Amino acid sequence: MTQTIAPRVRALVLLLLAAACALLAGAAPASAHAALTGSDPGQGAVVDQAPARITLTFSEQVALSDDSLRVLDPDGKRVDNGKPSEVSGTTYAVRLNSGLSDGTYTVAYQVVSADSHPVAGAYTFSIGAPSKTSVAVSGQGTDDGVVGWLYGFGRYVSYAGFIVMAGGAAFVLACWPRGSGVRPVQRFVVSGWLALTAATLALLLLRGSFTGSGKVADVFDLSLLGQVLQTKTGAALVSRLLLLAAAALFIAVLFGAYDKREDPQEKRDLTFGLAIGGVVVAAGLAASWAMSEHASVGLQAGIAMPVDVVHLLAVAIWLGGLGALLVALYRAPADAPVDASAVRRFSRVAFGSVLALIATGTYQSWRQLGSWSAFTDTRYGQLLLAKIALVVVLVGVAWISRRWTGRLAETVPASAEREKVRAGVGASGDTDVDTGAGTDADINGGTYGSTDSDSRADAHTDARADTRTDPETDTDAGEEPAAEEAPAGESASEPADAERAAQLARQRAARDAARQKRLRDADPNRFGLRRSVLAEAGIAVVLLAVTTVLTQTEPGRTEQEAKAATSSSASADAGASGALTLNMPFDTGGKDGKGIVTVDLDPARVGDNELHVYVERPNGRAFDIPEVKIEFTLKAKAIGPLPVVPDHIATGHWSANGVQIPMAGDWEVDVTVRTSDIDEVTVSKNAQIG
Repeated sequence: MTQTIAPRVRALVLLLLAAACALLAGAAPASAHAALTGSDPGQGAVVDQAPARITLTFSEQVALSDDSLRVLDPDGKRVDNGKPSEVSGTTYAVRLNSGLSDGTYTVAYQVVSADSHPVAGAYTFSIGAPSKTSVAVSGQGTDDGVVGWLYGFGRYVSYAGFIVMAGGAAFVLACWPRGSGVRPVQRFVVSGWLALTAATLALLLLRGSFTGSGKVADVFDLSLLGQVLQTKTGAALVSRLLLLAAAALFIAVLFGAYDKREDPQEKRDLTFGLAIGGVVVAAGLAASWAMSEHASVGLQAGIAMPVDVVHLLAVAIWLGGLGALLVALYRAPADAPVDASAVRRFSRVAFGSVLALIATGTYQSWRQLGSWSAFTDTRYGQLLLAKIALVVVLVGVAWISRRWTGRLAETVPASAEREKVRAGVGASGDTDVDTGAGTDADINGGTYGSTDSDSRADAHTDARADTRTDPETDTDAGEEPAAEEAPAGESASEPADAERAAQLARQRAARDAARQKRLRDADPNRFGLRRSVLAEAGIAVVLLAVTTVLTQTEPGRTEQEAKAATSSSASADAGASGALTLNMPFDTGGKDGKGIVTVDLDPARVGDNELHVYVERPNGRAFDIPEVKIEFTLKAKAIGPLPVVPDHIATGHWSANGVQIPMAGDWEVDVTVRTSDIDEVTVSKNAQIG
């Protein structure tokens, strides 16, 4: 039976690994988690005069380097002047050289979002009139090439390593203490530690190139490595390595001193100490992800980070323990099989983990999506639906495993009785081979319906072994040694007898081990449990791949905010009525600090104008804020700022009449938005008025 199952197991594992790799490969390009929500001048805009600076607004704060914002003229030469700077909140700018000629200019940006993912892109605007340009605007980011794929694969391996190491150790400590002495289980947990350590080192080396040039040659650039160590992500990776050193000590004690401990009280004390230390180390490792990725930025970050830690720990306990159980069912030696009580304990632990996953996953879904429509309208939502479907299937298979566990428990008394019978036969002294085989034949036949052929074969094997290993037989039958040589003959036969006895003992031990394994594998309940756990593990592999892709995808809430901002006009819209409409995203940094402020100026001409201001949330819903102020400045003529304080009309709506524009020109419109007593931001946009 084992020979039939092993090829199937290998084929299934290879198939699932191939599916996971295909899913990871298909994830490119990985979406960034900060989006460009506004720019001045805007995409495709044509301005009469050269702007003094280029301003970009993102959906969240980003990290800048000296070359993060570049502006190229039609010939591909840089015309930006100085380092990029933060204007306010999530708005950043770079100054331009004076005296720029007419033509089409290219703005290229490459920044790192607050949740550690690179953001790259480019767009064009024109001065005077559009022209030909030699600059090729590519949509490929630094995370789309070989380095990006390797970085994504490294993230997958790091997640898998953490799950295997933490979940496997928890399974041994909480469910199956005898497993600390089982070699396959030890190798399983240690392999998780090795995978996580190797992946963390690889991510540390790849990080500089991943967020920069994207070139493989820059992976071993020590200057880039030094820059990475000064970032939030670099600090998280270094912290993870330090915690892995503590995890190595934990594993050494678990599979060393803990396994050798005989005194029950000492073992309980050591179990308590290992449990406390293991939880601290595992929580620290989980926090190295939570403090540098999705949970660390955006809405309710202070709550999201501990929730993310609990989520990761629950995943590790469930899926990692599942892997350890699978190894125990397939690879544990015949004399130390995983018992039904251990499976029942893991079933209860896994059920608690699933409840924790449902609670934390619901909160994370609400935080990252924000609306029901994001489930179907965004890529993040679609991947989340796929993850939810896989979890539902996994829980269904786990329910089947629980049923097999219950049936397995019913066979325990019969198994214990057989072990007592076998122990009684072994303790009865030196028995001949036929007697031992007959006893085992009774156990096999009485319990599982096996025939006596195995017993007869064992007896025949013992008989042949006795003949082959008894070189004295032919000598005794053929000739009788001389009396004076008897002492020497007896002395020479003693080592031979000892060697023959040792060989027979090894043969009997091998036969007993094979017989026990055959009995274990023949149990239909255990066989059913093995198959269902294998199916769970296969689904878990694909689920982990989907989760890895999900962490590299722009959250649905951010994607919808970016769409809402970019779908509105970024420049003046002089329609038939001559009205001017400006849409400006803002972020004051506080609670409910994100939104879009819309300024309508009608008829946008010299003289009296009617002004309307609308404030909306990123989802398009109007809301009130404590204060909004407008200022108009014509820098070319040194006029202004001209302040306007509109009156509150309705929810999210302010208005002012008789707004005077003294002369035509390229006016800068500054809108100051205050969302609380201390949270305030000013956003600006230029527009041709008059």
